[in-house]
Amino acid sequence: MGMQINDTFLKAAKGEKTDFVPVWYMRQAGRSQPEYRAIKEKYSLFEITHQPELCAYVTKLPVDQYNVDAAVLYKDIMTPLPAIGVDVEIKSGVGPVIANPIQTLQDVEKLGILQPQEDIKYVLDTIKLLTEEQLTVPLIGFSGAPFTLASYMIEGGPSRNYHKTKAFMYSNSKAWFALMEKLGDMVVTYVKAQINAGAGAIQIFDSWVGALSVQDYRIFIRPIMDKIFSALKDETVPLIMHGVGATHLAKEWNDLPLDVVGLDWRLPIREAREKGITKAVQGNLDPAILLAPWDIIEEKAKDIIDQGIEHNGFIFNLGHGVFPEVDPQVLKKLTAFVHEYSLEALKNK
Repeated sequence: MGMQINDTFLKAAKGEKTDFVPVWYMRQAGRSQPEYRAIKEKYSLFEITHQPELCAYVTKLPVDQYNVDAAVLYKDIMTPLPAIGVDVEIKSGVGPVIANPIQTLQDVEKLGILQPQEDIKYVLDTIKLLTEEQLTVPLIGFSGAPFTLASYMIEGGPSRNYHKTKAFMYSNSKAWFALMEKLGDMVVTYVKAQINAGAGAIQIFDSWVGALSVQDYRIFIRPIMDKIFSALKDETVPLIMHGVGATHLAKEWNDLPLDVVGLDWRLPIREAREKGITKAVQGNLDPAILLAPWDIIEEKAKDIIDQGIEHNGFIFNLGHGVFPEVDPQVLKKLTAFVHEYSLEALKNK
């Protein structure tokens, strides 16, 4: 890892003491950057991710512009699915749309196996390019988690309520667990390939699992998450879990063999600690606040940092991703604020 210099993010992820609070933003690559929008006029997401030079540029842009402490690979959680036989298209303004939704056990059994070197070599090439030549901060690789991937595969696209997914889970549990196994194996293969290519940390996005109760999570999801994280435990890179609207599951995640519990804005960090979250935490500014006046952003960020630094192992982030309306200058200013404010606060601790 020739030039890796700033490892503050990795230290915080492992629960170690840091001089300042590291910061990165989910969906920091792309979305609101004018340079990215210019590229997007010429190329689709699919085309960008399939060109390692271009994809590396988009991934590195926020590191250069905002001075964040980690890069996150520019790609989509759908990236590995076509390789296993899922006919997915990213439709502008809609999201991933799947032409062949899963309806039966036979559909699940037809799914193939991910062969990273053949199927997603472009992702691995992008990672190598970034980590061997370009970045001075760790690169976060990621994967969608089985529930969230399954929800797209069963619904045929984004959903507001996951009715079909839950109905499938309850009424066809044999097929459900078979699907979890297939997707779990794919996630492990996919993540290991990213780590071998140079990713310094991994985030698992179970974006929509908050739709389930704790009881259902324990029955239908927990076994595969245990399996995934146990299989990745020996990889020595920090593992982060994140979902939205999943406050009731934070304690479940804390009990998994992972390193960092990602929180959205609904659960204050201090309260998470009181509820028994002992691992490093990441979060949790509401991204909507980025549209508010600066003094409000600063006040909210201060409160989050004050709570975060009561324990070692805190990474500043948003509770969900950056959205297109956010001014890049605000993210730059916020990053500087988090660094400066936490440096002083930790000195006096």
